[in-house]
Amino acid sequence: MKLNSPSKMAPFWMRLDASWLPFADAATPELPMRRLLRLSLFQVTVGLALALMIGTLNRVMIVELRVSAALVSLMIAVPLLLAPARAIIGFRSDHHRSAFGWRRVPFIWFGTMGQFGGFAIMPFALIVLSGHVRTHIGPAIGDIGAALAFLMVGLGMHTVQTAGLALATDLAPEAARPKVVAMLSSGLLVGMIGGALIYGALLTPFSLVRLIQVLQGTAAITMILNGVAMWKQEPRRSDAQVAVLTATAGERTLRHAWTLFRTQPRAIRRLVTIGLGTLAFSMQDILLEPYGGQILHLAVGQTTALTAMLAVGAGIAFVFGGKRLARGADPYRLAALGAIIGLFAFCAVIFSSPLNLPPLFAAGVFLVGLGGGLFLLSTLSDAMGRVVGGMSGLALGAWGAVQALAAGCAIATAGLLRHLVGALAQSGALGPAINGQASGYLAVYEVELLLLFITLIAIGPLVRRDEPGQIIAKTSRPARSLSAQL
Repeated sequence: MKLNSPSKMAPFWMRLDASWLPFADAATPELPMRRLLRLSLFQVTVGLALALMIGTLNRVMIVELRVSAALVSLMIAVPLLLAPARAIIGFRSDHHRSAFGWRRVPFIWFGTMGQFGGFAIMPFALIVLSGHVRTHIGPAIGDIGAALAFLMVGLGMHTVQTAGLALATDLAPEAARPKVVAMLSSGLLVGMIGGALIYGALLTPFSLVRLIQVLQGTAAITMILNGVAMWKQEPRRSDAQVAVLTATAGERTLRHAWTLFRTQPRAIRRLVTIGLGTLAFSMQDILLEPYGGQILHLAVGQTTALTAMLAVGAGIAFVFGGKRLARGADPYRLAALGAIIGLFAFCAVIFSSPLNLPPLFAAGVFLVGLGGGLFLLSTLSDAMGRVVGGMSGLALGAWGAVQALAAGCAIATAGLLRHLVGALAQSGALGPAINGQASGYLAVYEVELLLLFITLIAIGPLVRRDEPGQIIAKTSRPARSLSAQL
């Protein structure tokens, strides 16, 4: 058998350009790949925090530390309810005057310090909250300490993510922003997947000493990665540029900037749609692992792997959605596709309990990540493309404020609804047909199905009326030229 010579194989390999690799074409001369990878590290630390608080700590506090599920949901939701501050943070970072000539970096730094402080005190606050040392310390100390820890981490995450995304918008050319959004969102998933797997392995078997080590190790890693992410990213402005920026900031107040933002077509409807979709996809965040443990009797490692599976689904959505958006696809068509996938996902999750099929549950979790990832990427890409007057911080702050506030309300509502419906079902108040442990969980999933239908109704008027072929023709040419430069 005669082997192909290298000269015959060369044309084949030359046809495999950078577009075959995920996000390889996100780099530009203004933002090279090495610099873009470093910048994405701030999303990795946010992903680690989310995996820890929403996934691992949620399970540990409810099952191992025996903290009330309602109290846990409130603790996790409280920092997310600070989300309206993201609009203010973004606006302030647009006009901030730093002694070093920076706008975004000081906000990323102080957000990092908030994350570090919250993770440093969190393990001891949780130990007191769980009742292990309540006989020696007042009962309110644990509640106050845990609330403070979660607030610090949450506010730090809001600040880091808002300023970091605004910095990425400043650095990336407009044509490359959809791919940059997808890559940064993938950094979030890397943190979630890696965090879920590592935390699950480190906390098996569970002990209070390991909990302290994991949380304080996360604090140190957050400081290191965010420091690397900030290093030599934002250019320092000259005194003349700072003077111009200060003069502009003096003329523009937050109210004036918000009025300018609202003048965009259907601006409020876009924010309402983001809120509805986020509510629909976020109510399950603190329920999937307990649902798998209590209803389907999965082990700690198996339930922790669900967070990774959720993130894998979202990662596939980011790769697919990033390529579609770069070719000019309408972001709200992709968001509607994500909502439709979510309908099938929650149906699978609901039917996995009566059928006692863990694989069906796992498939539903994967589809939740896929649909939610498409919705998040599409709305974030649309927000990055709607920067008015150079105020990328305000545009992304408004998106983040609505998204995080809706997520916080969803988490708090889900915990309370599960607790209420579950208690009524077990007491027999809902009849003999609805008296199992799964009743509270299923009620939440059914509410999410309803919210997804409402989200699809809200998306309808936002979808562009252009023909898909026309959209691709308008935008594919710059994308090809960018690929050719690489």
